[in-house]
Amino acid sequence: MSVDTTEIILVNESDEEVGSGGKLWVHQQGLLHRAFSVLVFNNNNELLIHQRAINKYHSGGLWTNTCCGHPNVAEEIKAAAERRLGEEMGFTCQLDYLFKFQYKTSFENNLTENEIDHVFTGIYNHDFEVNPAEVLAYKWVSVPEIIDEVAEKPDNYTFWFKEILRSEAFLEFVALNHILL
Repeated sequence: MSVDTTEIILVNESDEEVGSGGKLWVHQQGLLHRAFSVLVFNNNNELLIHQRAINKYHSGGLWTNTCCGHPNVAEEIKAAAERRLGEEMGFTCQLDYLFKFQYKTSFENNLTENEIDHVFTGIYNHDFEVNPAEVLAYKWVSVPEIIDEVAEKPDNYTFWFKEILRSEAFLEFVALNHILL
């Protein structure tokens, strides 16, 4: 589906569905909508991040979490995250819900992300082949390494990824899973 015809879910501040709209129109209007972000780690406690394809409708060329997107109308959020992981990164894995947060940011092309973002985590240790229409590059990085990189060059990363990395829920997750060791 193209960005122009995809219908995504509009929500209120309580993350309750209130309607739907075309993906591009929703971002042009800055309407609050449901989204997800996926963080996949390997057994070396490294996080898989990717550089968004240059031609993405916003944030092209920026580095971000493993995968992100929007559930389609009538699509359960976890199923959408699993679907999109396969579409973008070329693999699927068991995903576990971590937390959700709300953010709003505008882009130079007059689009606005105004999302309630549901964050999922997973583990994957096999080969995969990314979708070049979605992913320019990818790499596995340690959490301390990515936190340092984002601090040094914040303009190279998506807004929502930076919000995830500084969230209390993410920091608790890495501590509980001994990822910083």
